[in-house]
Amino acid sequence: MNDESSDAAASGAASAPTPHGLGEPSRWVRRWTHLVAPGGAVLDVASGAGRHARWFAAHGHRVTAVDRDVAALATMRDEPDIATVAADIENAAWPLAADAAFAAVVVTNYLHRPLFPQLLRALAPGGVLIYETFAQGNESVGKPSTPAFLLKSGELLDAVRGQLRVIAFQDGFLAEPRPAFIQRICAVKETCGKQPGDAESVAFPPGLLVPPRYDLAG
Repeated sequence: MNDESSDAAASGAASAPTPHGLGEPSRWVRRWTHLVAPGGAVLDVASGAGRHARWFAAHGHRVTAVDRDVAALATMRDEPDIATVAADIENAAWPLAADAAFAAVVVTNYLHRPLFPQLLRALAPGGVLIYETFAQGNESVGKPSTPAFLLKSGELLDAVRGQLRVIAFQDGFLAEPRPAFIQRICAVKETCGKQPGDAESVAFPPGLLVPPRYDLAG
């Protein structure tokens, strides 16, 4: 997590993790967890102490948590379903194998634009991107206030355009738990036919492509 975003997260913006990476999981992450393939591997980027890594591990997923904060990662040393990777993902090579693929990539309160292509490559077919961070306008209410850490209008949509199917997108203002301008997306790397998270099998005529069903109700 970059320094200014880390400071803002610790002070309670978006989902109020205190300290870095602890606290309740983001409502956005919780809302879309059901779309992740049962038991599928999850990548938590800029995980901090692992509020989302712990959430997914508790829901039956093996999680890889990546962060530069060694002390924060150490708080997960006794979590059997969480593998931690200490790495500076902004100034060093991507720390995971080139063919590593995940059923979900989760990013909250973190932005380093050069990573967008790598995050999309890390998605397995049917994988879900759940991304939530600060947006332009946040400089009027607190940190982060540096443009490098604030998404432009519709920027997450642009990042996934032509590569992922957008299931949900929001770009606006949250008054609680503290004022913050937030942009967030849930998008899927589609495969043909039935999706891993589909709960129902539906009979269709031979030769007709079965449309995926992404449950918006959770």
